[in-house]
Amino acid sequence: MPNQVSEMQNLPLSRTLWKSVWAVFAGILVNVVPALGTDQLLHWLYVYPPWGEPMNEPGDNVLALSYRIVFGILGSYVTAKTAPHSPMRHAMILGWFGLVISAAGVVVATMSDLGPIWYPIALVVVALPCAWLGGYLCEKSKSSPH
Repeated sequence: MPNQVSEMQNLPLSRTLWKSVWAVFAGILVNVVPALGTDQLLHWLYVYPPWGEPMNEPGDNVLALSYRIVFGILGSYVTAKTAPHSPMRHAMILGWFGLVISAAGVVVATMSDLGPIWYPIALVVVALPCAWLGGYLCEKSKSSPH
């Protein structure tokens, strides 16, 4: 009998954990899928050089950084909105995930010629502020009257 009680007590925690995982995953999807789709569109339109060639034009990198910032904020907003509790905490978890992935991108960029090194470094720098802003906007939208 004690095992059944223990399992029932863990059930809500398990559901909450999976809702938290889903919230962060949803934020990743909302960030990554549109960013890669925009990348592909800009390659098709010849705004960016073909895949595999370095992006050395500063304007191309500023453009990519700009929409990645927007998608980063939107992804963090979605994570906060779908979080079962502590929306800002969930948004910041997504931000730390983005920071780690971006830091890995810096390492890769230093070993290959993909374009200027400032671009992947900028992605590291903006990861946490974007996450915070997405979480903040979500919390603000919940507190404002409709």
